[in-house]
Amino acid sequence: MSDPVGLDERIASTSLQTLTAPRGAWKGFAFAVKGVWRRRELLGLLVRREIKSRYKNSSLGAVWSLIRPLALLLVYYVAIGEFIGAARTIPMFAIFIFCGLTAWSLYADIISSMTTSIISNGGLIKKVYLPREIFPLASVGSALFNFMMQFAVLLAAVLVLGQWPTIDALWLIPMAFITLVTFATAVGLMLSALNVYMRDVQYLVEILLMVLFWASPIVYSFTFVHERLETNFAWLEQLYLANPATVIVLAFQKSLWAAGSAEGSGQFFPDDLMLRLGITFLISLVILWIAQRVFAKMEGSFAQEL
Repeated sequence: MSDPVGLDERIASTSLQTLTAPRGAWKGFAFAVKGVWRRRELLGLLVRREIKSRYKNSSLGAVWSLIRPLALLLVYYVAIGEFIGAARTIPMFAIFIFCGLTAWSLYADIISSMTTSIISNGGLIKKVYLPREIFPLASVGSALFNFMMQFAVLLAAVLVLGQWPTIDALWLIPMAFITLVTFATAVGLMLSALNVYMRDVQYLVEILLMVLFWASPIVYSFTFVHERLETNFAWLEQLYLANPATVIVLAFQKSLWAAGSAEGSGQFFPDDLMLRLGITFLISLVILWIAQRVFAKMEGSFAQEL
């Protein structure tokens, strides 16, 4: 595996340009998008560097991106599925958990890696001008690489076990994927800027992600939540469903967990799941725009703070 330092030299040797962002929220946002697009080749180099650095001097390389979720799958399957007995009430419990873990791994990986992306690329930021958004976006590319490997294993498991998803359910997958990436990128972009000025942000993110993991139906079924809240605490169930991670995880499960979506399975999904997913996506676009404008306001002092 080649040394990623060579990529740093190629990036630092690129020609400098004097760029002045236009005034106006929409024009400024469009200017930033065009800037990233013009530097898309460098973005690709940064993604490659992220992937190579992650597995540098590793014998197994990218295989490690599969070992962790598979190890978590084994732990949750044994501890929650067998010891606590969730596998007796949730059909195809292994597929159920792996659907949630695959979606959550991408969600958490994007947010956590984007949060520290500016700090970890401080050397480059002080050497050469690039659209600063490129560095957080490179973290997204690296996370997507890991996700593709995990998703391929999930699809293989679904097909081997004969859990064929229906055509109607498959439509949820691309929508859930786009919504996940958009929302996580929006949150991660804002956090990456805040973390430059307040280094405690990255540690707070770790705690919040841990809390949100258990606040999403990944290792337990949403049916469990619905049965306990629908009668006397319906508002709390709606609050639970307001969590974007919850809606995204449910969409992955409904698409690829055929045993839970089949009639007579005893599992419950919101009837308006597609609508909720669409609303979440639209809100994510708004948050992404806000995050970029906040990022643009703060990026001017990145070099001094680093």
